[in-house]
Amino acid sequence: MATPHNTAKKGEIAKTVLMPGDPLRAKYIAETFLEDAVCFNTVRNMFGYTGTYKGKKVSVMGSGMGIPSIGIYSYELYHEYDVEAIIRIGSAGGISDKVKLRDVVIGMGASTDSNYAVQYQLPGTYAPIADFGLLRKAVEAGEAMGISVVVGNTVSSDHFYNEFKEVNELWRKMGVLAIEMEAAALYMNAARAGKKALCICTISDHLFTGEELAAEERQTSFTDMMKIALEVAE
Repeated sequence: MATPHNTAKKGEIAKTVLMPGDPLRAKYIAETFLEDAVCFNTVRNMFGYTGTYKGKKVSVMGSGMGIPSIGIYSYELYHEYDVEAIIRIGSAGGISDKVKLRDVVIGMGASTDSNYAVQYQLPGTYAPIADFGLLRKAVEAGEAMGISVVVGNTVSSDHFYNEFKEVNELWRKMGVLAIEMEAAALYMNAARAGKKALCICTISDHLFTGEELAAEERQTSFTDMMKIALEVAE
């Protein structure tokens, strides 16, 4: 059944979806790694494709930037298209001394400054976490390919530009590895739906060393995290 944001029909989307923020990165993954890839969605240029990887049916679809956007697309995939697992792949800004440019970071947890969890009316503070089975497979896949991964807490921020200039230092003091903008909502949507989710990011810039990758490199060069995510796909 189509939604206002996705024209795919039931059965056209695999049980596991890789979800980069950038729809052009989704197109790149489909064209580079998937066999017999077919486009199932172009609404709002949020491209989605389904193909096979090493004989496994896999889909890849953009999520857009930020918690509200991935909140919409992941909710619909879980509830309208019977998707069982979503693996977010994207860029993140490093804040910990434990990560450097191009490192692959796996978000075991996703702290956030968003109020996304308010909708659940919980009597406390919810801690969004990854599916352990997917996380373990991702670490094992990285080790098998000789890719060093860093596992720990990340933070999903609603602010790319923040007036509170000390915020990164405060997260850093709590041992947070990196900042991105989507994982917390994905983890919460997965938990509420009884499904699986994982966030794998590549460090595109470091907020304390000042190092950064060019925009084109962010779109096409993060192949290590893509390969790990594809190996994890069930």
